[in-house]
Amino acid sequence: MTDPKPKTPQALRPIPRFIFASRWLQLPLYIGLIVAQGVYVFHFLVELLHLVEAVFGSQTALQALVSSIGYKSDVTLTSLNETVIMLVVLALIDVVMISNLLIMVIVGGYETFVSRMNLEDHPDQPEWLSHVNASVLKVKLGTAIIGISSIHLLKTFINAANYDVKVLMWQTIIHIVFLLSALAIAYTDKLMVRDASAEH
Repeated sequence: MTDPKPKTPQALRPIPRFIFASRWLQLPLYIGLIVAQGVYVFHFLVELLHLVEAVFGSQTALQALVSSIGYKSDVTLTSLNETVIMLVVLALIDVVMISNLLIMVIVGGYETFVSRMNLEDHPDQPEWLSHVNASVLKVKLGTAIIGISSIHLLKTFINAANYDVKVLMWQTIIHIVFLLSALAIAYTDKLMVRDASAEH
C-alpha cells in the first residue's frame, strides 16, 4: 500500500500571510541577545584575566577584582584569599549560567516562535530542542533563573558581613518566590499534559 501524497500547503490569504510574516520582527531581538552574549563573553574574559594576574601578584588586578565583587575587609588585601577567589569563581559561574539562559532563549525562542532551524541531523543539536515548545521553554527558563538566583544568593551569604540584614532577607524571599513560581509553572504544565493525554 503506497503512502498518500503529502498535502500541499494551502496558500494563505494576504492578511493572514502578513500577520504570520510579522514573526520575523522578532529576529532583531534575538540578534540583540547574541550581541549581549558577546558582551558577557568579553566580561568573563576580563574577569578571568584579572584573576590570573592577581594570582601572580598584580595589585591593580586584585583591586579590580575586589571592586567588581563588592568585597570589603577591615584589613587591606595584598594578595588573593580564599573568599575572594570563591566570590570571583561564583561570579564567573554566574556569567556562564546567564549565557546558557541566553542560548536557551535565542535558540528555543527562534525555533518556537520564528522559524524551524532543521537541526535534526546535526550532531550538535541540543537534546532538549527536539521536543521544545512554549511550555517546555518556560520550565527550562524558570529552572535556569533559579540556578542564577542560587549563585547570587550564595555570593551574598559568603560576603554577608558587607550586606544589610534587609538585603539578605529580601534576596532570600525573592529566591523562594522564584522557586515557587517555577514549581507552579511545572505543575500547571503537568496538569495540561495529563488533560491532553486523557482526551486522546
